[in-house]
Amino acid sequence: MRVANATQQATRRRLLGAGLSGLGVLWAPAALADASVRLPLPGGPDTRRLTDAFPGKKDMILQRTRPPLLETPFSVFDEGVFTPVDRFYVRWHWADIPTQVDAGSHLMTVDGHVRRRLQLKLADLMRDFEHVEIAAVNQCSGNSRGFFLPRVPGAQWGNGAMGNARWVGVRLRDVLDAAGVRPGAVAVQFEGADRPVLSGAPNLRKSLAVDHARDGEVMIAWQMNGQALPLLNGFPFRLVVPGWYATYWIKALQQIRVLDSADQDFWMRHAYRVPDNWPRADMVPGQRDVAMVPIGRMVPRAFITHPGPGATVRAGRAVPVRGIAFGGDAAVHAVELSTDGGRSWRAAQLGRDEGRYGFRQWHAQLSLARGAHTLTVRCRNTRGLTQPLKPNWNPGGLMRTVAETMAVSAV
Repeated sequence: MRVANATQQATRRRLLGAGLSGLGVLWAPAALADASVRLPLPGGPDTRRLTDAFPGKKDMILQRTRPPLLETPFSVFDEGVFTPVDRFYVRWHWADIPTQVDAGSHLMTVDGHVRRRLQLKLADLMRDFEHVEIAAVNQCSGNSRGFFLPRVPGAQWGNGAMGNARWVGVRLRDVLDAAGVRPGAVAVQFEGADRPVLSGAPNLRKSLAVDHARDGEVMIAWQMNGQALPLLNGFPFRLVVPGWYATYWIKALQQIRVLDSADQDFWMRHAYRVPDNWPRADMVPGQRDVAMVPIGRMVPRAFITHPGPGATVRAGRAVPVRGIAFGGDAAVHAVELSTDGGRSWRAAQLGRDEGRYGFRQWHAQLSLARGAHTLTVRCRNTRGLTQPLKPNWNPGGLMRTVAETMAVSAV
C-alpha cells in the first residue's frame, strides 16, 4: 500500500462534482446484444449472451439480470494486468439495489462499541483522512463454480468473476481510530445498500476480526483504476479487503458496527462457509458432519490467456504462452508450466510486480511435438502454497483451487 499523490484535491473535486451517479434501467431487453459466448463448463448449459445493457459496462457475459451478475470475458485478461473498469465483473446479492446515489448526501455511520458515533460522507473521507492506494484482486467466492463436479447450485460462473484494480481511498484503521474503538472489541461488521425483496430476509452483513480490520491494508475506496467507482461496483465507496474473497468487499458502504462479541448474523453463521481444511476447502460429495467455517483468505491461482482453448499451433516451433497469476493472500513467487500432466515443470518468466495482492503477468516459450497436448499452469505464492493437481469440491461451489489446464493441438 502506498500513500496517494498530490492529485487528491483535483480528484476530490471531480468525484464530488459528479454529484448524482445514475444506474438507470437495470435491464432493457431490446438492448441485449445478439452475440453469445460459450463457457467451457462441464455438463452444460454453457452458452451465455453478451450484453451492453448495463450502464458503464460493455460486452459483459450475462449470468443474471436481477440482481446483476455480469462476468468478464476471459479474453480481457490477456489485454493487461489491470482489468478495465467497463469490463470489471459485477455481483450483487439482493435484487433491491440502488439505481442512483447522491455522492453529496450518502452517509456512512460508524457506531457500536466505539467512543464516538460518526456519520461520514464522501467529502469527509476525502478531506479528513490520508489517501492511500493499493493494487488488489477482487474475486467472487464462487468464481469458477461452473466447473465443480458434481455440479452445485448457484451462479454458474466461468473464470471471469474476478478483476484487478488500483484502489484509492482511506485506511479503515484511520476511520475506526477517529471513532475510538473501545477495549473489548472483537469484530467489525459492514453493511451496504442492497436489500432483499422479501421482508424478513437478512440484509447482507459481513465482518472481520478487529485486528484484521485495523491492519492498515483494509480500506474504504472510492476510486478504481483512476476512475470513480461505477454504481454497479459500489459507488460512492466500498470496502477493499486485500487477499480476501469479495464477499467481504461490501459495496455502497452504509454501516460500520464495532462488535464486542462474535458476529452471529446469518451471513457469517450460515452463508459463505467452506470445509475447515484451508487451503483446500474440500470434502467428498454427500459427506456429513463436516466442520465448516466462514470463507476468508484467497488461495493462489494462475491462468493461461494465450493461446486460447483448442488453439492450433505449429509443431516444433517456439510457441508463446502467457497468462496471469495471483498469490491469494500473499505475493506470487513462481509460475510453472507442464506439458506432461504434472510429471515435470518448467518456470515461466514473471512480468512486472504491481503489488503482492494484484495480478502478475507471466510468459514462456514452448516447443510442442505434433499432436494433442494439455498445458497445465500453477502458481506458488511467497507462503509456499502451490495450486494442487486435483480440484476441490464443496456444496457451495466456493474457493476453487486447482492447477488450470488448456488443450491445444500442434500440427
